[in-house]
Amino acid sequence: MSRTWTRDSYLISTDPSLIPISDLNAVFATDLVYWATPLPENVMRETIDNSLCFVLFDTKAPANANYDANGQRATDSKLIGFARCVTDFTTFSYLTDVYVLLAYQGEGLGRWLVACVGEVHDSMPHLRRSMLFTGDWKRSVPFYQSVLGMDTLNAGSEGSGGPAIMQKRGPGFPASLYHNQEEDSEANGDLESEK
Repeated sequence: MSRTWTRDSYLISTDPSLIPISDLNAVFATDLVYWATPLPENVMRETIDNSLCFVLFDTKAPANANYDANGQRATDSKLIGFARCVTDFTTFSYLTDVYVLLAYQGEGLGRWLVACVGEVHDSMPHLRRSMLFTGDWKRSVPFYQSVLGMDTLNAGSEGSGGPAIMQKRGPGFPASLYHNQEEDSEANGDLESEK
């Protein structure tokens, strides 16, 4: 079952049939999505169909006609942002491929897009954890900590500008592991303070 959110002239949907593959691939061919490359359209469609995708549209911007799998016009809106979760839809979710077009950055749309991801994650009663990997510590770690409540897993130096692995424990995370991870964190903290 797909979900939809609206704000002003913007729409976020998890309906995969609304995603214009050629437009998405065009963005994947740019430096904005430096971590990925375009895929053959059938492979991109399969990737989308096997993921939980959040697509952000500007409903007032002119766009190419987007069609669903049956050749029906899906939307006249312009694709301006995207986020994808690789998930089993029950216990685990890995967030990737998050972007908002440069012309739309600075308006809070990325924060809203990722907050919608968080809303879906929070509605999963058996979710053990959600995770992500980012190559830009300075920009991304504070953002994902703020919007999703994620913590870093790797022991890089804060603000180093390097990569980070992040997670948020869900309601299905085993209680017995909380104790062990807290002990590990304290031990690592003690080691760090002795350096």
